[in-house]
Amino acid sequence: MKRATLLLHGGRAPSVVGDPVVTPILNRRLAALEGAESAVVLSSGMAATTCTMLALLRSGDHLVASSWLYGGTRRFLEQELAPMGIDVTFIDPMETRAWRKAMRRNTRVLFLESPVNPTTRVVDLRPARMLAQEHGVALVIDSTFATPINCRPLEHGADVVIHSATKYLHGYHDVLAGVVCSTEAVVDEVRAKMSVWGQAPDPFAAWMLERGLKTLDVRVQRQNASALAIAQWATTHAGIHAVHYPGLPSHPDHEIARAMLDGFGGMIAIEVGGGDAAGRVLSKLTVFAHATSLGGVESLVSEPRFTTHRHVSAEQRTSMGILDGLLRLSVGLEDPNDLIADLAQALEP
Repeated sequence: MKRATLLLHGGRAPSVVGDPVVTPILNRRLAALEGAESAVVLSSGMAATTCTMLALLRSGDHLVASSWLYGGTRRFLEQELAPMGIDVTFIDPMETRAWRKAMRRNTRVLFLESPVNPTTRVVDLRPARMLAQEHGVALVIDSTFATPINCRPLEHGADVVIHSATKYLHGYHDVLAGVVCSTEAVVDEVRAKMSVWGQAPDPFAAWMLERGLKTLDVRVQRQNASALAIAQWATTHAGIHAVHYPGLPSHPDHEIARAMLDGFGGMIAIEVGGGDAAGRVLSKLTVFAHATSLGGVESLVSEPRFTTHRHVSAEQRTSMGILDGLLRLSVGLEDPNDLIADLAQALEP
């Protein structure tokens, strides 16, 4: 069954909020979209990440993680796992040998995010996949930016896929949820941690997510097309110093993106100069709303140094490519010409 058809006809629509069939249907749809054996919905994207790590790691274990991660995820790995006796090594995910050099006898998990928030870098999964298979460890991918419409990491050798369903999967900026897709055994472990740590979704959120999935395919396809048009325009504007979008041939990971993604996504990062310049642009935008979420029907803009990566040091941000003056654009469903006009007027001196 095609993904778009699955979204619309995956099961009986719930008749009441809290209908006991909602979550099982939702879990089955999400698993099918990712090509997974099983899936579980949790209360947030961070709940999905934390419960996955708690399910896969024990005291004395070691985790190798990409250093290019959402700020909240990095904060959890740095501050919460060490007191549990779990060591974490952060590596540059683009250095193929770094994964192997970081491995230890007690390494149990390799973890990365792709495309990367907010720089849109696309990580080649092959080195991590080969290493995970060689050593019998779990490869976990946060695929929030991609969605299963644009990429299904399990097809590329991942063992576990995580989503912040707050973003594209729901798509309307008014639900908090997370998703973990994997084997039945792993999902059962995640579900157990979810119950103990109190990270279960409320029934209404599950119902809203189930409804949002019905438009996932058409939303993402529109966002793919609009973001590409905006990114192409942005490369021609003198006020934009750099454009980060994997659909552009100038993007450092363009060839990897072409090989791994079915679409280049709705996220763009632009550099407009320093922090003062970014502040001026933000203050003048009218169609793009200044907000920290992403992946919904409304276009949003944020400055990562003050939002998603505010708890990350300036030095770490720089190493991740998050410079002062970098703005993250989440392209919605508005006419791309209106979005381009909004950016153009905001960039005027």
